[in-house]
Amino acid sequence: MSKGVNLKELSNRLQLSQTTVSRALNGYPEVSAETRRRVAEMAEKLGYAPNSQARRLATGRSMAIGHVIPRSIHEMMNPIFLEFIAGAGETYSKHGYDMIISVVEDDHEEDAYRQIASRKKADGVIIHGPAADESRHRLLRQINLPFVVHGRIPGAEKETSWVDMNNRRAFERATNLLLDLGHKRIALLNGLEHMDFARRRRVGFEDALKARGLTPDTEIMRSSDMTEPYGCDNAMEMLRSGNPPTAFLVSSMISAIGVARAIGQCGLETGKDVSIITHDDALSFLPNSGEVPIFTCTRSSVRYAGQRAAELLLDHIADPEREPSSLHLDAELIVGQSTGPAPDR
Repeated sequence: MSKGVNLKELSNRLQLSQTTVSRALNGYPEVSAETRRRVAEMAEKLGYAPNSQARRLATGRSMAIGHVIPRSIHEMMNPIFLEFIAGAGETYSKHGYDMIISVVEDDHEEDAYRQIASRKKADGVIIHGPAADESRHRLLRQINLPFVVHGRIPGAEKETSWVDMNNRRAFERATNLLLDLGHKRIALLNGLEHMDFARRRRVGFEDALKARGLTPDTEIMRSSDMTEPYGCDNAMEMLRSGNPPTAFLVSSMISAIGVARAIGQCGLETGKDVSIITHDDALSFLPNSGEVPIFTCTRSSVRYAGQRAAELLLDHIADPEREPSSLHLDAELIVGQSTGPAPDR
């Protein structure tokens, strides 16, 4: 089918009026979800691309989604954030939306949201990296700017829309696997624990240990930016101590690469002398793949999370009266080469 069909041709093919097709494409809530789906699928099949300026005039919307990133949010300016943005961007593009990313000084973050709302620069935003003491959702409700949270806001799960991985459950399962292999001295290299996801991972880790009658040892539990040097330096320090861990549970595959480097520099072998389990966000540029993956991991696609968060946000923009909704994703536990029975020491 040739590209470049117009609205009339699209309407004829669907046997719907041009008004109905236009309203479906622009997300009007009075058009049923099934009709919007049919129209979107046919538009994609025929290569129909509505004029973006016409859509803005027809809907009174900016046809853009905003992402406001404070400079100090270390977790956001990393490859995991980029993978999330890639997934979200696929959804925006499919529905004719642009994306605006604003990197601002910390004390200008509230101003950035207020400008987005007052100048109608974007129809909604996604909150990244919710903290344990999160407050951005209250501001966004006050200025009537639709939003979806990537992660969860403690205490506000029922009143906000969000997409999150079950971080507590993932790290509980990972810890149990190491315990089943005979490991009792397990180090935790976590992300920054003022962030909600890292706090939940720590809880899962500690719950698994306590259920086996073990007391978490804070001497081998660390929290910081999830970089490769963070993994290497902390693992090296622990491995050279008088009572080294036999296994590491790590919050990022990037940090886990550093842990593996430290194990090698200590003359030890990963998976034999020291085991590693890492969280793996299925990064497209850094795949933990193969018939037997290098790292045992709790795997969750952050690109998929981006796609779904964007879909939720667009649904709320189309229907402002829509009730909050959420998506709780389970990570898959993948056994790779980096784990084995605890060595006798």
